[in-house]
Amino acid sequence: MTGRMLHAGPDIQATRDGFAWEIPQRYNIGVDICDRVATRQPDAPAIIDVAGDGRFTTHSFADLRRFSNQIANVLAADVTIGDRVAILLPQSFETAASHIAALKMGAVTLPLFTQFGPEALLHRLRDSETSVIVTNRQGAAALRGLRAQLPHLKRVLTIDGPAPGCDDLHAACANRSPLLTPVDTAADDPAILIYTSGTTGAPKGALHAHRVLLGHLPGVEMSHDFFPQPGDRFWTPADWAWIGGLLDVLMPALHHGVAVVARRFGKFSASAAFDLIDQHKVRNVFLPPTALKMMRQDRDISGRKLPLRSVASGGETLGSALIDWGRDTFGVTINEFYGQTECNMIVSSCAALAPAEPGVMGFAVPGHIVAVIDADTGCAVPSGEIGNIAVLSPDPVMFQRYWNNPAATAKKFVSGPAGTWLLTGDKGMTMRSGRIKFIGRDDDVISSAGYRIGPGEIEDCLLGHPAVAIAGVVGAPDPTRGQIVAAFVKLTPDHHASDELAGDIAAHVKARLASYEYPRIVRFVDNMPMTTTGKVIRNALRDMLSNEGPHRTVS
Repeated sequence: MTGRMLHAGPDIQATRDGFAWEIPQRYNIGVDICDRVATRQPDAPAIIDVAGDGRFTTHSFADLRRFSNQIANVLAADVTIGDRVAILLPQSFETAASHIAALKMGAVTLPLFTQFGPEALLHRLRDSETSVIVTNRQGAAALRGLRAQLPHLKRVLTIDGPAPGCDDLHAACANRSPLLTPVDTAADDPAILIYTSGTTGAPKGALHAHRVLLGHLPGVEMSHDFFPQPGDRFWTPADWAWIGGLLDVLMPALHHGVAVVARRFGKFSASAAFDLIDQHKVRNVFLPPTALKMMRQDRDISGRKLPLRSVASGGETLGSALIDWGRDTFGVTINEFYGQTECNMIVSSCAALAPAEPGVMGFAVPGHIVAVIDADTGCAVPSGEIGNIAVLSPDPVMFQRYWNNPAATAKKFVSGPAGTWLLTGDKGMTMRSGRIKFIGRDDDVISSAGYRIGPGEIEDCLLGHPAVAIAGVVGAPDPTRGQIVAAFVKLTPDHHASDELAGDIAAHVKARLASYEYPRIVRFVDNMPMTTTGKVIRNALRDMLSNEGPHRTVS
């Protein structure tokens, strides 16, 4: 695999017509993103590892190959083909090298978020029957009380010195050979197990094959205006434990020989993010919508400019206010993309091909057949009608199955005249332009007086009000209308909750969307419930609606 998979045509249709998948039968992610590049450009920077105090170390592709081979030789005593290796680390050189080492061995990597609590860790480690964990001393402390409940766990390795019951990774690697013969894996062999964020029910492990990286490439290249270009350098505040950080940034960049800045903030800071991008000459960023909203509200960065080449965002629909702010601040149009852990990077906008359409995600990425269908019949619904966003199987970016959960896997698919579709669980609508608009999760769509209302559009509109920093919208039971729109609002620092402000916020939506869409309930909150990936947890809002005190009701 060399070069860009996606090549620009004069428009999206020409780009799609000129696309063809390049998926070899034998393929290994670790070899692709490390050894292959190291052979061609050994001294090129691969990971720029930035510490909390700002000091940084630049690691080359040759360094990455050498260290990942040593890690693999350490793991070989406890890990064989198909075993699970968990990586409980923030962004770092060791994180990238550990993934690569396990993948080159034919093992399955399990990325874990460092802010997981004990129950979240226990569920994932026990369900996956993990053999080895690579972590730091902080992670080792979190694991200490769990090890008796993990009978398949053989070893824990720490990257920052020894810890009780753990081995020091760097010490273990010191006398290991820097040479390794990687396992000759098929593109369809298991590679990565990522658990869904679990906004409803217990998290499910989505098992991906090695081909998943190649399946991501067209979407990454499209959302970053035909990445890579000379001089590109990538960073994201999104943790590499999630598919957005791991497979939207780290691995695609390394595949293309582009350096990745490793810096995960304990608490996101807009000014620190600006400083990092500026200092390390970052040209390409993936910024989740929550980060964009925080940056937009931060007075410390007001008026600062960042000459980036590309900015992509995904996870929530972007409104015109954020897109306009992004153009002014970054000098580029933010490209919105869409996907999920099970089937990611399947829809994207691309300013290099077509102007943004605020509130609308984008086009199906070339190579992926995405449609809005009736989940009962598997048939496409007409443009302008709400249906289920679905992806035609097979698709190289699509997960293989849920780990230990065949019933949940079966529920994810439906048959129709065109074949078998993977249901994303999201409602959407195909626009006249051919773009796909996100309406909401199946259980998030609000039914009010015969109208079906997507919360995303209202949340975007709410963000256009100067008092609103973050907004979440759900349906509240109503005896007359079935449901009414309820808005939860976190205010900007210079505004204070009042009945008058609630009415003004509701009127803002009513004047800009439709009379049936404005929030008849407005609740001001100090903290918005959000997943670790920055999405509003609407189930939590519904619980707050039914269990907590009075609302400001707007007539």
